[in-house]
Order: sequence, then structure tokens, then C-alpha cells
Amino acid sequence: MSSARQFILPFSHPPQFAEADFVASPGNLDARAWLDRPESWPQSRLILSGPEGSGKTHLLHIWAARHGAEIRSGAGVRGLPASPQTALAIDDADETPDEAALFHLINLAAEAGVMLLLTSRASPAQWAVRLPDLASRLRASAHVAIGAPDDELLRNLLLRLASDRQLVIPPAVADFLLLHLPRTQAALREAVARLDRAAMAQGGRPSRAIAAGIIADMTGSEKTELEKTGARGPLLMSKHDNTMIFDPATPLPLYQAMKPVRSYP
Repeated sequence: MSSARQFILPFSHPPQFAEADFVASPGNLDARAWLDRPESWPQSRLILSGPEGSGKTHLLHIWAARHGAEIRSGAGVRGLPASPQTALAIDDADETPDEAALFHLINLAAEAGVMLLLTSRASPAQWAVRLPDLASRLRASAHVAIGAPDDELLRNLLLRLASDRQLVIPPAVADFLLLHLPRTQAALREAVARLDRAAMAQGGRPSRAIAAGIIADMTGSEKTELEKTGARGPLLMSKHDNTMIFDPATPLPLYQAMKPVRSYP
């Protein structure tokens, strides 16, 4: 079997949503601050938005674990929802197929006096909502957005994902991956999973050639062209050390100090 064929093995490790595994950054500082103060949410309701891979689902799970909240998916909100008995978190609420069901669930949570957290990719003003009553409830909700992942977050996340697999990624290969992969956490998870499998199959450390094959497979780029490009780019101001991405002297409860991650020459 060729090595290229091994790159397309499915990613079988589900994302981990433990608080200790969350990578804090300036881009998610506002979101963490809001989640730390649910008593300040108007009507005990908050909408957390952000692009795919920005960490909103991870934050939702952290918040739910802290408050004993029930987690539901937006796609599963339909029909006549039951009144929530505890705090409630709805992931991807903008993907619900039944706007009336979501409207009723928001009302039920308010009547029960329970906290309600909703996540979405788009801000509430950008939801394609047809039901006027639901649109009104969304406009009345507090909203905080997570920005796109910044360079430092992506680098630290890449090293964290590799460390979790006991995978050693040389700095030059890490730079190459960060330069060419989509700037999402999901893409990094997929790339590290494939890199791990490829390295184990070949019995060696991850190389730039292996990384180029993975990037080509994931993005549709030409491997030969990728291998000609440099590993440095405008986003790569490398810090091959154990740099923290926030000041641990002034932590918030959701400001998890990142476990030191080693990088290797």
C-alpha cells in the first residue's frame, strides 16, 4: 500500500473538551470573560458566535460542565421541546430546522429561570430567521463573538495536539503546516492525526515531504508545488519555546494555563 493512500485514513480521535485542554488566546478573551459571569447576562441568556474551529463548542462544554448544564444540538431542536430543568446549552443553535421549537425553548428557559447559552457560526443579526418572534428574542439576547484563531493560538494548538499523541514535529515542519493549512482548529486536528499515522507507518519522524502530501490531500494543492515553497511566511514569527499565550498572574476561571509544550529541533 502506498504512503499516499495511508494519508486518507479517517480521523478517529474525537475532540476533547476538557477545560485543561482549552487553548486561551486574546481572540477568545471576551468570550471567556462573559462565560465567567452568567449572572450578568440579560434574561440569563447569551449567544456565543464564532467561525468553525474557533473554540466555541469547547467553551460551551466547559461552561456546561461548570454549571451542570444540559447540552443539546441545534439540529435536534424540533417539535415541542420539554421545559429545561437545569441550565441549558445549545450548540450550533443557528442550525435548528424548527424555528418555532427554538423560540419556544428560549421562552421555556426564561420561564423556568435557567441560564441559556447558544452557539452559532454567525452573529444573531446574520441568522436567516423567518419567524419574527424568534428574531426578536435573538436581538434581545446578549452576544459575544470569538475572533478567527490568531497565529500564536494556532501554533500552540498544533504543538498541544502533537504532544497529546506523543508526536514530535520538527519546528520547520510545524512552520510548513501552519503556512499552508486552513487556519482552523479542525484542520490542525485532522492534519496532526494524519501526520501521526503516516509517521508511524513509515517508522520515522514527520518530514516536510509527508506534511506536503497531507496538505495536498486536504486542500487539493499540488504536492510538488508545496515542496518548492519556503516554510516561512508572514504568519510565522516562530517562538520555538514554552511561551504562554496569556499572563497566568491574572487568570480568569476559564483562563486555563496551558500545560508546557515542548518543541524539538
